[in-house]
Amino acid sequence: MPDARQHVPVMLTDLYQITMAYAYWRSGTAETEACFHASFRRNPFGGGFAVACGLEQVVDYLSGIRFSEEDVAYLATLMGNDEKPLFVPEFLDWLRDFRFTCDVDAVAEGTVVFPREPLVRVTGPIIQCQIVETALLNIVNFQTLIATKAARVCSAAQGDPVLEFGLRRAQGPDGGLSASRAAYIGGCAGSSNVLAGQRYGIPVGGTHAHSWVMAFDTELESFLAYAEAMPNNATFLVDTYDTLEGVRHAIEAGRRLAETGHTMIGIRIDSGDLAWLSRRAREILDEAGFGHVKIYASNELDEYLIESLKDQGAAIDVWGVGTRLVTAEGSPALGGVYKLSAVREPGGAWEPRIKVSEQTAKVTMPGVLQVRRFTRDGRFDGDMIYSVAQAPGPDCTMVDPEDSTRRKAFCGEPAEELLQPVLRAGVLVTETPPITAARERAAAQLAMLDPGVKRFLNPHGYPVGVELQLHDLRTRLILKARGLDDAEGGI
Repeated sequence: MPDARQHVPVMLTDLYQITMAYAYWRSGTAETEACFHASFRRNPFGGGFAVACGLEQVVDYLSGIRFSEEDVAYLATLMGNDEKPLFVPEFLDWLRDFRFTCDVDAVAEGTVVFPREPLVRVTGPIIQCQIVETALLNIVNFQTLIATKAARVCSAAQGDPVLEFGLRRAQGPDGGLSASRAAYIGGCAGSSNVLAGQRYGIPVGGTHAHSWVMAFDTELESFLAYAEAMPNNATFLVDTYDTLEGVRHAIEAGRRLAETGHTMIGIRIDSGDLAWLSRRAREILDEAGFGHVKIYASNELDEYLIESLKDQGAAIDVWGVGTRLVTAEGSPALGGVYKLSAVREPGGAWEPRIKVSEQTAKVTMPGVLQVRRFTRDGRFDGDMIYSVAQAPGPDCTMVDPEDSTRRKAFCGEPAEELLQPVLRAGVLVTETPPITAARERAAAQLAMLDPGVKRFLNPHGYPVGVELQLHDLRTRLILKARGLDDAEGGI
């Protein structure tokens, strides 16, 4: 297989990452060690979960990050409001020699995740942690969003294959490629995207367009010509003129195929009342002895429409989902963030840091964090965020970060730590699994969720909380940041 890596340029960043790096360098604090966590604040699509995705691209980016001579030359042209260079030559020399030497821990691709939980943890010199923020979020936010949408669509299909058909409507070439990758991890059976097939080994598939039918004098003539050209890939788009008449023409082409020892694969309906048309098409196919022929459906499908068509008894075997999947209709962005949570001098003790906000959801978690997932009776039972400096024992209690009176205790239930080592001092220590393994993990993880959490409307809230000691530390730091520690008797 060709190189599956997506090489993300170091210059794919916000200017303020480089200006902050420059300020760290000028102030002599560049080597202060820091801990940052990438997380998100709300589940997308009004749902109850998300599917982590994008780690492979993050690893590739971090492992190969370099400032080229062309990059440095461009940065040298940037001017401040005094018409003088933003950066001195010595800093540009530093960028030329830049190498990423941080530690990175992350949840595996395909893991179901929830708001507030760290998906990626980066620890190392603060200047390095800062430089990589934008690209890291760009990769993880988008691919997690699309993998989650795909998981919802595939859930609605109830085991029927879902094909991702969105490349023509995707947000640019890279958006199309990343979406195809994430959709496959989220559960799609294949894609129309040939580059995604070449690069990632994703199964590719497709039929023909209306233009093929319109290029011939009759629909039947077009089907017969396509069958002759592609006898081993014969799926016919039947709704260019009259859908049910198109089904009959497809049957005639199918009979010609059978005479040559080939088999018609399917028909595709791309417009109209998909429930009624698919049922009638099924009847026509079955009466003609073509019960093996699959009915494909497309046309602005998403999880809600598929669920409705299922409820209506649609006779659809394969679902082609495009625009609303790859553009994440319903949630245009994941809203992931990357926040500083602790600092220390090299070799010293970690000092927790917290960002306080008028919005409760924007108050961060302090410390170097880990997530422990508990299992009970074959289901995920709850996730606890804790500080590695105060790792809890097997019996522990977590607190709802939005309501401290809501608590959940765990007493020795089986558990796993979600953040696992990926890079140490910038060197890969754990190979990222193949895309097929990430897809299998997503399916297995979703099967472990309570069905209520996977509901599209008003999903049940999955328990995610803060370990009791971390909750107390966070509360003290909030009070201190708000100047209330003295009034409350100190911290």
